[in-house]
Amino acid sequence: MKFSNRLPREQRPNALFEMQAEKLAAGIPILDLTESNPTRAGIDYPVGFLGALADERALSYEPEPFGLPAARLAIAQEYGTSFDRVIMTASTSEAYSWLFKLLCDPGDEVLVPRPSYPLFEYLARLESVAVRHYNVFYDHGWFIDFHTLEQAVGERTRAIIVVNPDNPTGHFIRRHEVEQLNTLCARHDLALISDEVFSDYLIEPAADSVLTLQGIADFTLNGLSKLVGLPQMKLAWMITKRPMPELEIIADTYLSVGTPVQVALPALLGLRRSIQRQIIERVRHNLGLVERKLVVEAGWYAVIPVLDEEETALGLLRDRNVLVQPGYFYDFERSGYLVVSLLTRPEVFEEGIRYIRSSS
Repeated sequence: MKFSNRLPREQRPNALFEMQAEKLAAGIPILDLTESNPTRAGIDYPVGFLGALADERALSYEPEPFGLPAARLAIAQEYGTSFDRVIMTASTSEAYSWLFKLLCDPGDEVLVPRPSYPLFEYLARLESVAVRHYNVFYDHGWFIDFHTLEQAVGERTRAIIVVNPDNPTGHFIRRHEVEQLNTLCARHDLALISDEVFSDYLIEPAADSVLTLQGIADFTLNGLSKLVGLPQMKLAWMITKRPMPELEIIADTYLSVGTPVQVALPALLGLRRSIQRQIIERVRHNLGLVERKLVVEAGWYAVIPVLDEEETALGLLRDRNVLVQPGYFYDFERSGYLVVSLLTRPEVFEEGIRYIRSSS
């Protein structure tokens, strides 16, 4: 049987994964400082909140390509935009796949930041789209390297993706960067896509940080996974700069968003403050325990500089049973970083960070 070239040819586990699997198989408890799933991180969800999913309106199926009108209206009101600019998807990953279908032919390119979320490579490849990177550099804060961004633009470039705030660096786009991005996109007729799933989790944004590109970017993405700490609900949305009827045939082909979660959306959004308050308190507490860290403006990750990221990560797991992520998981331009999740349960994080401190 032959498989598509869109699939990666090698899927061998890395040394860190293999070591973790061996320890788990031996029954050795691991201090996991990579936990990013709020449903497994000890966040308290109100009793009975799932009752909204049992609404009788969920028994009726209405195949709406862009999502149920009530759900779209709830998001429009939440973000102060118009109903016709809201498109519901099952996840932000699905939103990317729709946008790649909308904007790109096979072999076209999208530009993504480095470092950033490692899933972009897979999402693009599955749509027969190529990823080219532009760099983000650190200088008492993170900034776009526009020299590498302009060099990355080619004849087949169709879109620039920004993650605002970025994952894992936690930095926002700055005002002067927005102006440069707009100029670059206009010059080359490129779409601008802004992924804003962590935008509500503010820690210490810079004075000139732009907290949302809604109305500036052609597409802004968000969803329940981070906004309300509910990844299992599988509901996300994109807000377009203008009504986008061109997306309708793609959305109508899949009709992937479930009715119960759309019906329950207003009730689920009502959990936002309670869940976010817990997460922000957790993030701030854990971040305060990290002595050597790079600036974090938002989100729930911290980047820790080290001399040898791979050896440090392997040594922590081998000798201390502490699991962290080396920077190369996020495609940092150079070696020398560990990434930890600030969502980790405090008792686990406190013990794990002591071992990291002693190994530095």
